[in-house]
Amino acid sequence: MKLRTIAALAAALILAGCSSNPGGKSARIDGDYEGSAYGMQGLIKVSVTLAKGKIEGIKILSAKETPSVTKVAFERIPQRIIETQSLKVDAVVGATLASNGIKNAVAKALQNAGMDADVFRARTVKAVPRPAQAWKADVLVMGGGGAGLTAAISAAQQGCKVILIEKGSVLGGNTMMAGSAYNAVDPEAQATMVLSKAQKEMLDSYLALDPASPALKFDSYPEWKPVLAQLKEDIAAFYAKNQGKTAGLDLPGFDSIALHMWHIYTGGLRKLDDGTWIAPRLDLARTLASRSLESFKWMDSVGLKASYGGSSKYGNAPGLGTVLGAMWPRTHSFASGVERIAQLEKKAREVGVEIYTETRGTELVMGPESRIIGAKAVQTDGSQVTISAAKGVVLATGGYCANPIMVKKYDKYWGKDLTDHTLTTNMGTNTGDGIVMAEQRGAALFGMEIAQMMPSSSPTKGTMTDGIWGDASEQIWIDGKGKRFVNEYAERDVLAKASLQLDRGVFYIIYAGRGDPTKPANKLKGTDYKSVASMVESGDIWYGSNLAELAKASQKSAAGSAPAFSEEALRATIEQYNSYVAAQKDSDFGKGVLAGAIDLAYIESHPEVGICISPRKASLHHTMGGVLIDTEARVLDGQGKAIPGLWAAGEVTGGIHAGNRLGGNAIADIFTFGRIAGLNASK
Repeated sequence: MKLRTIAALAAALILAGCSSNPGGKSARIDGDYEGSAYGMQGLIKVSVTLAKGKIEGIKILSAKETPSVTKVAFERIPQRIIETQSLKVDAVVGATLASNGIKNAVAKALQNAGMDADVFRARTVKAVPRPAQAWKADVLVMGGGGAGLTAAISAAQQGCKVILIEKGSVLGGNTMMAGSAYNAVDPEAQATMVLSKAQKEMLDSYLALDPASPALKFDSYPEWKPVLAQLKEDIAAFYAKNQGKTAGLDLPGFDSIALHMWHIYTGGLRKLDDGTWIAPRLDLARTLASRSLESFKWMDSVGLKASYGGSSKYGNAPGLGTVLGAMWPRTHSFASGVERIAQLEKKAREVGVEIYTETRGTELVMGPESRIIGAKAVQTDGSQVTISAAKGVVLATGGYCANPIMVKKYDKYWGKDLTDHTLTTNMGTNTGDGIVMAEQRGAALFGMEIAQMMPSSSPTKGTMTDGIWGDASEQIWIDGKGKRFVNEYAERDVLAKASLQLDRGVFYIIYAGRGDPTKPANKLKGTDYKSVASMVESGDIWYGSNLAELAKASQKSAAGSAPAFSEEALRATIEQYNSYVAAQKDSDFGKGVLAGAIDLAYIESHPEVGICISPRKASLHHTMGGVLIDTEARVLDGQGKAIPGLWAAGEVTGGIHAGNRLGGNAIADIFTFGRIAGLNASK
């Protein structure tokens, strides 16, 4: 089915405020003029062709924007400017900064030509809506990210006619921006691994847990007590099966559904600033932990290149890794964000899903017996659409971390660390629309009090780009004085809170490659400059072929506000961390899984490889709260009853992660519950 966009629908434009001399009296001779302005990722440079005072052509000379996010902006904005002779054309939804960057670059080119750019800025462009439309489907999916596309494909594979609408100009949402980390309990992969001494100590600590301990909060959440009992049984059985084997040598890796659930519970159990506690819903956590491997295999069946990751004997080789904040090496990997969305879109079209971008849902339509029978939407030209859905609607509109005002409205956790302008890793379309629509139809909300912050984000953009780091077990985090300040293997909110206490909330990750230090042939002993050159040149990371050069790079980049690290401070921190890796015991912060010793001797004797530092700062990343669902992905009302005809999946939902989402659980969540929602809506 053909992808339908507003560009293809060709809305009429009315041009107002034209003058007989569009360029003003000071216009130069006609020709080509260049201009540049900043977008989201850097400078956008354009060439503007002028003829008789009019803009005849616009060519993009260079840009650093993410193509998969901004491709529509780069196609449409120049075209609209030429058609309307105006710089007041609407920004492309989901690519506002890139759109404005293109317009500002054109304005600069006009100024360089001696023309009055304000004339073009003032000229009004008005889109004329088309007549109201009515569409029909069996299942309507609202949202074109990973959860929405998965739900749409799953429903269409059952023979349903499916319509998917997406607010943005491109499909993908946060799934396109996210990494490729996917948590799943995978006994087959664990069997290929070696359990480290530090991991065994963690398992032993679980065996020693006293169910009567107030810290476990079983008084408030007694339903979780049997999970601890099951976990102890799992560990005891694992030890009995592998009696005589030694951690760090021949004791295989371990994981279980109960262990993943326990991490979801302890990782998400949080105290709010009003003294109350929040914890994950047991039934949803069990569904995620028990069905995520099944979903992972389904992903592979639709072409998403699901595979294992990791490469170190210290808990993540040769199968699984530990993404930041995952708490255990159960992280799988698969296609990148761009690849995964392109493949999901391709699969959706193959099974007959009708896709409409730039179509924002505004209202859920309720029919007899309070059943959801469709939705209303508006397109970017103002055209109104009513979509009827015979079987029901799947909400997959994402969270609201691109709406810091909404985050702050509900917040009971971050307090003064949040502002109305806190940066975000999210696509700009994630503003909470679906949550608002569902609440208007009686949906219960859960977990809105906490939005997760991603600690390792760009200090200037909030994005997860422009930095480099390794597996969580390998990372070394330092403050402005070059000293470690936190257990890098901890949960993300713990890491974010610790980092936000530092000067300007900025910290630094030391990176020098990854690998098994006992196997030199397979070892990356340093970082290849070519792999990080663009980030070094842009100033996003600091690089040196040895510690002395790295220290100089930091001093050169300091510019008054950033720290200037000394070679001595960096060496002391790295050597101390290396000693903890060797002993498999972190005496400073109790890091549970230790890997990634940095071979300074090798790096300093091989100038072709080096070491780098990434400045980082926490930004809004994931809203664990949203509409409350059950294990069938049905949206529940305030009385705990399912709202007929309404399902939800992905970041629009609440109940699974509670106070903190484990790294690697988001992608597992959207595919697992996306499938459940699509299959159930199709029945």
